[in-house]
Amino acid sequence: MASQQPVPRVGVAAIIRDAEGKMLVGVRKGSHGAGTLQFPGGHLEFGEDYFECAVRETLEETGLKVRAEKDVTFTNDIFEAENKHYITIFVSCKRLDEQQKPEIMEPLKCESWTWMSEAELREFMATEDGKKRLFLPIINLFNDRFKVPGSLTTDLLK
Repeated sequence: MASQQPVPRVGVAAIIRDAEGKMLVGVRKGSHGAGTLQFPGGHLEFGEDYFECAVRETLEETGLKVRAEKDVTFTNDIFEAENKHYITIFVSCKRLDEQQKPEIMEPLKCESWTWMSEAELREFMATEDGKKRLFLPIINLFNDRFKVPGSLTTDLLK
């Protein structure tokens, strides 16, 4: 019997902004990309709408209740060292209660949550070492889809 070839999977990333326009990011643990900054998100389940996935994953990971508002873009993410391939769909989400704070709901998967501006995230792109601090889908988001500084933030406001 022939071995099964790896297949691409679909990930969904929720871009959640605070009143200052900063985006919620967490430090990954225990999986590919450990130690890098990520948006809340996860795997799209069979038969699931990607807006539903963004809402579900955000609640599971942060305890935040959000409403998915807009599909932003997608990236093609090939993790060569891990032999993994993802298509990541980015979804803009809004907190239902702007005062609610994110919590670490999955301590084996996420070290911490913090709010960072697009400019702060892009600062990690300035050096080779910095690129290792952003999860590959975010690197590809900036390199392939939103090359101009401020363009992601501008798109989220539309």
